[in-house]
Amino acid sequence: MEEFLIISFLLAQAMNLDSSTAVNGQTATDIPELAILLITLLLVATTVALVTQQLRIPYVTGLVLAGLPLTNFLSRQVGLDPSLVLNLFLPILIFDAAINTDISRLRSTFKPIAILAGPGAILSSAIIATVVKFGLGLEWIPAFLVGVILANTDTVSIIAVFKEIQVPSRLSTIVEGETLFNDAAALVSFNLLLAIYTTGSITVAQGIQEVLAVALGGAIVGGVLGYLCLPVFVRLQDPLSSLLLTVALALGTFQIGQFLGVSGAVAVVVAGLVFGNFGLPRTESASDRITLISFWQYAGFIVNTFIFLLIGIEINPLALWQALPSILLVILAYQLGRIFSVYSLLALLRWIDRPIPLSWQHVLVLGNIKGSLSMALTVAIPLTLTGRDFIVEVVFGAVLFSLVIQGLALPWLIKNLNISHVSNVIQEIGALQIQLIAAKAAQDELDNLLKAGVLSKAVYEELWASYQAKVAVSERVLRDAYNRSRTGQSERHDSQLDSIRRQLLLAEKGAVSNALRKRIVPEDLVSSYVKDLDEKLLSLDDD
Repeated sequence: MEEFLIISFLLAQAMNLDSSTAVNGQTATDIPELAILLITLLLVATTVALVTQQLRIPYVTGLVLAGLPLTNFLSRQVGLDPSLVLNLFLPILIFDAAINTDISRLRSTFKPIAILAGPGAILSSAIIATVVKFGLGLEWIPAFLVGVILANTDTVSIIAVFKEIQVPSRLSTIVEGETLFNDAAALVSFNLLLAIYTTGSITVAQGIQEVLAVALGGAIVGGVLGYLCLPVFVRLQDPLSSLLLTVALALGTFQIGQFLGVSGAVAVVVAGLVFGNFGLPRTESASDRITLISFWQYAGFIVNTFIFLLIGIEINPLALWQALPSILLVILAYQLGRIFSVYSLLALLRWIDRPIPLSWQHVLVLGNIKGSLSMALTVAIPLTLTGRDFIVEVVFGAVLFSLVIQGLALPWLIKNLNISHVSNVIQEIGALQIQLIAAKAAQDELDNLLKAGVLSKAVYEELWASYQAKVAVSERVLRDAYNRSRTGQSERHDSQLDSIRRQLLLAEKGAVSNALRKRIVPEDLVSSYVKDLDEKLLSLDDD
């Protein structure tokens, strides 16, 4: 309850609602009015959730559509506060995504993620800026601001679709990883452009040096703070205290990074990856891990709910209609940028990594959906910038198009491309694996409870035996299902097995590399062994 009240108050601040007069006693009706407004928005969000479930459309799309007519019915002006969105909500969303990202999965898809989030974002921004510059007559700085803002993708919308329609885990990891680093890169580029606008000029060398210093500095700050929190986290026995530590880590890392002049977003990404992969696994109690993960899922969900609802409220349909030709040109620009960056750069990927199937590339193009960060960056553009109001209108129109049209079209595309097709045998194997993993996790928890003195030996043995029976049954049925799945397959093994083999090969590669760092094995032998492992990884099917 306390967490809900805190988040609700901060949401009110982000909506440009000034509650300070109520605190000072100047306006006694502010707090009840604020409470009524928050309750109204929560009821609208709940109604949207029910309707979107029935109509099977993305939740965030429904929120934006529901927010469009709300402005006429609200008793006071509501809008997004870019400062709080960037300094509060963005760290929450980035940290939530980072702690749920498996570094081993990220490492296995690092090359396509790096291509899309690095050269891909730069190429897309340049194409958008060029089209906007010559199509709308903007100056280069405003044009590149539009390019950076619209080259950014929002993971919430596309991941919401992935939860409804099963897609290969590698595709999902690429999308999550690209957005995770794309958010940080967009903030770095946006701040660099504002610095150029403020100072008047900057050389290419200075720009590259600034970007590298800000990005690498943010990574170092995030890594240091993340690792410093690990011993404190391990010593905390109370899950609520651990929760407070993670909140302080997420918000504090961003602010410290900004204070030191480096990228706070990059710092939060790295801190979240460190904590999620090296901190959470050290938690002995499964319930404590669930408490932490559930809180961050809740925090991310409620922040996204209000942000997308406020996006709809912030948009003025009449103003967008008047600027429709310009909006259509901007939509064409960011679509062209995404098309060229995805198809051209991923075509080169086959020379250094497993190629991305063409059907997946179609999903990456249509899944180029804009969201909260694009809106926040847009309203954060300085008021003194020439053409700011026009930029806000065309970007808002492009965001609305992507959320509604692309958001509704994406599930249809995935279904028609047959990406989500999974055989009955694979589904059976997946269900058995879940049962097996769950039963073994329960046995591990029983071991912890016995070691802590919570259970007697007799109770422990009785419960452990019941789970062992489940393990034995699952293993037997799983073996039979796997044998059936291999019937008629002479050359290629099941993709489920390839996923496990990939994980094992990555573990081998990590162990050998670690041995090399410790100078246990000679470098020439390691190089040939790692090369052989890489060839085996490339030969595996996409999972």
